Amino acid sequence: MISTGDLKKGVTIEFEGNPCTILEWQHVKIGRGGAIVRLKLRNLRSGAIFDRTCDAGDKFKRLYLDRSTVTYQYNADDLYHFMDTSTYDDIVLNEAQLGNAKDYLIDNLELDIIRYNEEPISVELPEKVVLKITYTEPGFKGDTATGGTKPATTETGLVVQVPLFVSSEDSIRVNTSTGQYVERV
Repeated sequence: MISTGDLKKGVTIEFEGNPCTILEWQHVKIGRGGAIVRLKLRNLRSGAIFDRTCDAGDKFKRLYLDRSTVTYQYNADDLYHFMDTSTYDDIVLNEAQLGNAKDYLIDNLELDIIRYNEEPISVELPEKVVLKITYTEPGFKGDTATGGTKPATTETGLVVQVPLFVSSEDSIRVNTSTGQYVERV
């Protein structure tokens, strides 16, 4: 069990019967009343993000998640197939479980799958991935009215703001946590 005093960002707890990760927390002391804790949680099964308030001193069951390395294989409809690199098992996740991670999935990408009680619930992407640009407008010298960037569509459908010198068919490195351009590869 973990009390509200030990909570911090990234800790996984059981909340209302579901595995949840703490995205933000804030300890608030109200004038005459007792202290409360405001939590911003993400349900790992559904991907839903929600806010809850609880009393200071409440206890939660801390969860420990298993991680294993998998390789992305393919998707069919809204099901995404991964292969466990140690057991060669096929693991299937739906679009809701992946969330925005689906925008970074390219063939043979290695990433970590997160399991709770042997049930795969989500994936953890590498910090940066390399994506190929399928379409972007040409940039012209002196065209800096928009701050020197332009939108580019990648092979996964993700739209990223890139510098003017980047063109179609270039490969770029993208930060998976922010979705921003890092460098041309």
